[in-house]
This record gives sequence, structure tokens and C-alpha cells, in this order.
Amino acid sequence: MLQQAIIVILFSGALFFVGRMIFKSFRTKSGCATGCAKCGAVDFEKIEEQLKQKGI
Repeated sequence: MLQQAIIVILFSGALFFVGRMIFKSFRTKSGCATGCAKCGAVDFEKIEEQLKQKGI
């Protein structure tokens, strides 16, 4: 029983860590106005604007 509890705790911690990494990758950082794309944040508004300009 103790082994199962440890596995559940470790698995939950790993899920939290991966979920937080994914969440942070989609969040834009405040003060990042350069648009250099080095931070890895996805700017969906910019992508939508580019698609509209191309007529897609």
C-alpha cells in the first residue's frame, strides 16, 4: 500500500510539472514587445493576422 501511495505522489508531481511547462510555453511574457520569438511563446493573434494578409 505504501508503494502505491509513493507511485501516485510521484506520478502526480510529474503531471503537474509537465502541465506547468506546457502552460508556460503558451503564455506570453509581459514586457516582451520585440517579437523576436526567442521566448517560445505562441502569439495566435499574430498568426491569424498573417493568415488574413495572405488571404487564407
